[in-house]
Order: sequence, then structure tokens, then C-alpha cells
Amino acid sequence: MQKHLTILTALALLATTGCKKFLEQPPDNRAKLDTPEQVSRLLGTAYPNANYMQFMELASDNAVDKGAGDQQNSLADPFTYTDVRDEEQDSPEFYWNACYKAIATANQALEVIRKASNPGAFSAQKGEALLARAYSHFMLVTVFAEIYEPATAASKPGIPYVTDPEKEVLKQYDRKTVAYVYEMIEKDLLEGLPLINEKSYTVPRYHFNKAAANAFATRFYLFKEDYQKAVQYANQVFSDGNIAGKLRPWNTRYKTLTYREMFNEYAQAAEPANLLLIETQSWWGRYFINSRYGMNSAMRDEIFRFNVTLGEWAFSNHTYSVATINYLIPKINEYFVRNSVNAEIGTGYVMVPAFTTEEVLFNRAEANLYLNNVNAAMEDLNIYASTRINNYNPVNHKIDAARVTWYYSTNNVRTGLLRTILDFKRAEYAQEGMRWLDILRYRIPVEHVTQEGKLYTLRGDDPRRLFQIPQSAGESGVQPNPR
Repeated sequence: MQKHLTILTALALLATTGCKKFLEQPPDNRAKLDTPEQVSRLLGTAYPNANYMQFMELASDNAVDKGAGDQQNSLADPFTYTDVRDEEQDSPEFYWNACYKAIATANQALEVIRKASNPGAFSAQKGEALLARAYSHFMLVTVFAEIYEPATAASKPGIPYVTDPEKEVLKQYDRKTVAYVYEMIEKDLLEGLPLINEKSYTVPRYHFNKAAANAFATRFYLFKEDYQKAVQYANQVFSDGNIAGKLRPWNTRYKTLTYREMFNEYAQAAEPANLLLIETQSWWGRYFINSRYGMNSAMRDEIFRFNVTLGEWAFSNHTYSVATINYLIPKINEYFVRNSVNAEIGTGYVMVPAFTTEEVLFNRAEANLYLNNVNAAMEDLNIYASTRINNYNPVNHKIDAARVTWYYSTNNVRTGLLRTILDFKRAEYAQEGMRWLDILRYRIPVEHVTQEGKLYTLRGDDPRRLFQIPQSAGESGVQPNPR
């Protein structure tokens, strides 16, 4: 089963049309950051206020051309594998800038801690800052650089790993290599994780709590192909043995909710499945329904009609309005904030579940497959199915070697189980963009066909799998991705 920067705080603002240079702004209040509580408030903004769902979902094999609907550049370009021409919210450039702005905030917090007379009093804040810095860099290297492969990581360009607060405009940066970026992520991750203290948070789900930090470690080590560690950190998330109780109850409580109630429920901090929630400036809460590119009835059937259990998925999907081509899972909810009380214009926000217990379970199952722990992987998949299949019956719907090899027409149970995991994840995260990560890791080819019959093909080795680095980053010496 082979698998296949605000570079600086200044650049994040420079990259946005009409913004002034950061270093030309009035002096900020850094001198007043001298208590753990103040640093904690600062770290509330050390997470990227940008949403990856739109461009990742529309580039994936979850999207088709529905023939009608919104089709501006930020929607059409990912679908046709064109470098996205927009730089506004929901674009790759907006995401790049938001990640580096979050990194700059984490670095500012770490500088305050280093200079404090009692740095030991800031241990919880240091842990969060290190995890937040590692997370943004991880997402950047995943979206804008080659996927990690042990044989090539030391030769493939990465992204700038920024560890110091910026004090000059247009500082020059080197992308270095994917391997170097992974080394730096791992260093921050391992140093920060033991320092996490949830008592420092008012709402732990909005910060790197212990479970979210372990979930991040699980994803990181799965991508790094260190499968033993991926399992090790996943076990920490499920240390009490209550796995099913931490998964979304799609075939029980969720079944009783109206679609409006589901919209409000999915990304709530009170939902045990949500380990880390990030507030993002985004229109995806409306475009995932109204976009010309997305889920129609044929794509709905491809993802949800059949599965290896031979049972029926409990996921709720709805037809939007009278346009029968628009299908949605009621989970991506927009919060609209008006510019003023009487204004008709404003900004949309979407709460993104950055880490969930479902992902941890999938990651553990996949890692166990590579460790040849086939029974452990099947056990996790059966637990997952028990919360997703209507009228679940542990006998009728059991996932075992015989059923998997029959369903996927293979003699290799590990290959069948891997395909099960990828299919389950595709259904679980439909319209959330997460399918793109598996397309990257396994170099899954994708074909998009327009209503006019034009074919866009993305091969497993196509350089367009790497979203393009913003032109503005070139001012700091960051080389673009090949085309």
C-alpha cells in the first residue's frame, strides 16, 4: 500500500489590497503584555481566521459542475485547476496570509514569555503558542508544498518556518525543504504538548486543549508515516475507553433534529466530537449550497448510496429550495455579522471543526493497518459504523475480512480496509474539504467535466496539486510552485 508567510506580520497585511504596512501602524500594546492572562487573550487570535474548505472541496473529486449557480473565480478556479485569481476570503492566498498572521501572533506571545521575569508562570501559554505555531505551519506545508514522503522530503521545497517576531519589512525567506518543516513542526509539537493546561481556557474547545493537541499529533505522525506514534497519540484521546460516546450520534440523537437544528448543532463547543473549533471569515456557509460546483444528486449517490456494511448511512442530506441539483449536509452554518446595526452588508463567518474525534479514529485505524494490526483497525471501523448506520445491527452490519474483500473485489484485506477508511472519510467530511488531504496523500487522480463537455484532469503527479504560493510572497524571496 505505497502512498504515494504574512511571511511576516507585515506581509500578511501588505498582501491585502488597501491595507497599510504593519510597521506604519500606531504602536501596539505589546509593552502591556506582562501577565499570563494577557498573553492568553492574545493567543485567542493565534489561529488562522480563514477557511480552507472551499478551495479544497472544489478541487477534490467531491465536486461536479451542476450547470447553474455562483461561479466567481474563487469557486471556478479550484474546480478547473487554475491558480485562484482572487485573494479575498476562501481563497488560498487569504488562507496563506491568515496562517502567517496567526504564526506572527504565536511568535509575539513566545517573545513576551521569553522576556518575562517569571517565564515559568507562562507555561500553559507557551504550550498553546507552540501548538498554534506548529498547526499553521503544518497546514501551510500541506496545502502549498509536496506531501511528505520519506524518500523525497529532504529534496522538495517546503514553506518558510517562521520562529521570530518580525521587525523588518520584506525580510527574505527560504522555503528550505519539506523535511525541515516537518522537523520544526515536530519540535514545537513535542515541546508544547506537555505544557497544555486546560484550566487556562474559558472555553477549551476554542484552544489547543489536551485532546486537540493529541489529535494534531495523530494527524502529523500519520502524514509523517510514523504509524506507531500516530496510534500512541490517538490512544490518548480515547484513554477512557469511551469511543462511541465521543463520536457524533448521527443514527440516534441527530436523527431527531431538524435541518435547522443540525446547522446550529454541528460546530458547537458542547459537541464532544469537536476537539478544536476555529472561527473563520468565510462565505462557504452559503456557497457550498449555491455554488455551480459541488454536490448534485449523482455525486450524492456516489458518496452515500452504498458502503461496505451494506446498511444505509444515517447522514442527513437535503435538497436546497426548488433547485433539485443542490444537495447539502446541514453542518456548515454561516454567522453573518453586519457592518452596523442597520447595515445590509457585513461579513460571513464559519466555525471550522479543525480536529474531531472521528478523524482521530480514522487515523488510528489507518495507522494500525500499516502496523499490520488488522483486527484493531476493523474494531475501530465497526465502532464508527455503529454511530452512522441506520438501525445498526452488529451482526448484519459487521465489518470483517470476508465482507471487505468481497465488497472491494480484492484478495488483500488490508487494501480493502484502506479503501473502507477512505470511503468512510469521504462520507463523513463531505463539503468540508478534508477529502483533498487524502487525494494528496494517496495521489488519487481527479477528473472534472464541465456542462459544456470540457475535461480537466489532475493526475497523481500533477504540479497543480500544490496550490500556488501568493505572488506577494515573492517580495520576500519565496519561490512559486512549478506550473
